[in-house]
Amino acid sequence: MTRRYGIVLVALALGIVLMFCGRERKRFFSHEGVVWTTDYHITYEAARDLGDSIQLILGNMDMSVSPYNKASLLSSLNENTSWRVDALIRRLLDASRAIHRASGGAYDPTVMPLVNAWGFGYKSGDPPTRAQLDSILQFVGMDKVALHGDTLVKQDPRLMLDFSSIAKGLACDEIGRMLQRNGARNWLVEIGGEVMAAGVNKRGAPWTAAVDMPHDDQGTVTHESAMVITLDSAAVATSGNYRKWRDQGGNRLSHIIDPRTGDSRAGTLLSVTVIAPDCMTADAWATACMVMGDSAVRAMMQPRTDLGVMTITADTLTGNYIVWSNRPFADHIP
Repeated sequence: MTRRYGIVLVALALGIVLMFCGRERKRFFSHEGVVWTTDYHITYEAARDLGDSIQLILGNMDMSVSPYNKASLLSSLNENTSWRVDALIRRLLDASRAIHRASGGAYDPTVMPLVNAWGFGYKSGDPPTRAQLDSILQFVGMDKVALHGDTLVKQDPRLMLDFSSIAKGLACDEIGRMLQRNGARNWLVEIGGEVMAAGVNKRGAPWTAAVDMPHDDQGTVTHESAMVITLDSAAVATSGNYRKWRDQGGNRLSHIIDPRTGDSRAGTLLSVTVIAPDCMTADAWATACMVMGDSAVRAMMQPRTDLGVMTITADTLTGNYIVWSNRPFADHIP
């Protein structure tokens, strides 16, 4: 072996060693906790722990859009002590307006005063009268709020925004994007039952999510799976009226409030599960569908190819459940 050839072999071997040593070994990390009065669970494969970045995103969202944080920007907008929005609120407003139009007004983040009137917000008392609902409806509606640049403009100072039905979905999306920027290809983010996932789990199998059966178990949370679905670069969200309701003189009052009429929706539609490319969309559409009701959901979602939808309805004649889904949802059933 010539000296020059030997030097080449040594350099080649050294390069291979450096190449493999330079690669950071990836492993799975898990984080869980409580945010916005609900649990979250996050699992991802990465070269390093990204917990600090996760907490930064959750903290930024809390200070921006949380209705539970009196120091948040959203609280200031609702109290009319601030009028300038940030990028997060702008995104939520834009998405809300698009789904509001597509759902015929069934989805509306200005519904908070009606929710409070029915006793499902931070106020309680007797159900509102028709006259009271009509009075509140004067300052409810996406047509009564606009953005002029970065300035929020309300037609009535009593108008309030509540992004509880879409913000958890956005948080899942934001964390997912952060994980991908940091090289994670396999991950699952779940916040309060809203889930976004990509790739595979630790066993190399597809990520799965369970859809709960709609039990009348108010006060306790019972998880009995009605359906298991697979997710890869997709999100799922479920909305229902079977856990949060009140009995008023034998009448069942639901926390699902129709922003178009002000009425409490307590029909036979018990839950709606939506699969979408992003969790913000799935989250908002699940709420919109609950407001729309079973027949309207089937008519709208049967031909759609961009959203997978499953409904669980009570059969008042037999006491059984009626499960319906469109084709895109069925594609996620293993």
